[in-house]
Amino acid sequence: MWAVAITQLPALHRQRQWRGLTTVVRVCSTRYLWNKTTTEVRYYISSKEPDAARHNQVIRSHWSIENSLHWVLDVTFGEDDSRIRTGYAAENLGILRRLSVNLLKREPSNMSLKMKRYKASMNRKFLLKILAHSAACH
Repeated sequence: MWAVAITQLPALHRQRQWRGLTTVVRVCSTRYLWNKTTTEVRYYISSKEPDAARHNQVIRSHWSIENSLHWVLDVTFGEDDSRIRTGYAAENLGILRRLSVNLLKREPSNMSLKMKRYKASMNRKFLLKILAHSAACH
């Protein structure tokens, strides 16, 4: 990984459109999966100083959250298997799934999210408890 001040690079295409741009970050990541190795290069732009260690921490933190949410959505709601593609349906259902994950996480029992979802679908009292607990938190 490297982070370089924008002043050390040639002008970027439409650079003036990025107000406050100070740094370009390059991340080269390698994944090892069983019998396959892949390498990917990603670039980020930032308004922060060119501190590679700090950018690395922020980027890793972002992807950690992103990957864990995606995993939860896939395991709990089978999001990867969804074939909804018409109009805004996929976007709307995505919002509802994320809202549901947040509501299920707030419910204090020790059940998995998948089990909470199942129980809420079978037990109206439990569903109302999840909704009431969420309303009480605000």
